[in-house]
Amino acid sequence: MKVGIAAFVAGFVGAAGVLLFFIAFGTDYWLLATENCKTIIAIADKQSQVGVIKEGEPVRAHDKNYITFHHEGFFWRCWFIEDASKDSIWSFWFTSQPRSKSCNHGYLFPMPIAIAPVPHPSYDGTAVYRGFWTAFIIVAIAASVLGGFLLVCAVPFVSASLYKAGGACLITAGVLFSLLISLFVIWKELAADLTKYILLERSEGCVDTVPYVQYGWSFMFAASGIPLTLLSGILFYVIGRSIQGSQNK
Repeated sequence: MKVGIAAFVAGFVGAAGVLLFFIAFGTDYWLLATENCKTIIAIADKQSQVGVIKEGEPVRAHDKNYITFHHEGFFWRCWFIEDASKDSIWSFWFTSQPRSKSCNHGYLFPMPIAIAPVPHPSYDGTAVYRGFWTAFIIVAIAASVLGGFLLVCAVPFVSASLYKAGGACLITAGVLFSLLISLFVIWKELAADLTKYILLERSEGCVDTVPYVQYGWSFMFAASGIPLTLLSGILFYVIGRSIQGSQNK
């Protein structure tokens, strides 16, 4: 009975943690940014472009009160222009964004607020952070899926080895997400010179641009899922040890 209750609690907590990981992985709001450059030249590959801006077409905000919103994650990096009066984190919410915005693929993209062709000389110093971040998030998601599959198989057979293996996979996923969260923070806070990067992208046409960068809710979801997944993994591993001990008596 005690094992059953513990398994139920661990399963509920683990499902919540893994769900948060999947939301963080599938949504492109790890980083949110705004900047006030009046003229933005959007040059994007036609196959990766999403929105109404055509390849090479300039997008001009003629009013100084217009600002550009950027958000990015694993799959996409997107931007749209809005009035400065709407400058709040809620402008990034799905229902608050304009119907049309532009997006490029974000895989391994080492810097935020980037809508020009790559590679770029300012990328090299920080690409390693995004590279490890991408590798860790893929492996962590795979470990979460494998752990969930093993635990589903463990329940009907009351298999100690499957409980322990599933718990170990969830612990691995939690540790990897902890590492990628740490890398993301180091990259944003210490490695990335965002103002210099923006000036280079604009060919120094916006010398007075002021970027404002903050963590998005995808980042928050991932951070919230870490303790839940670690706790679930530890509980399942302990359950496996308990079942193994009872079977050996």
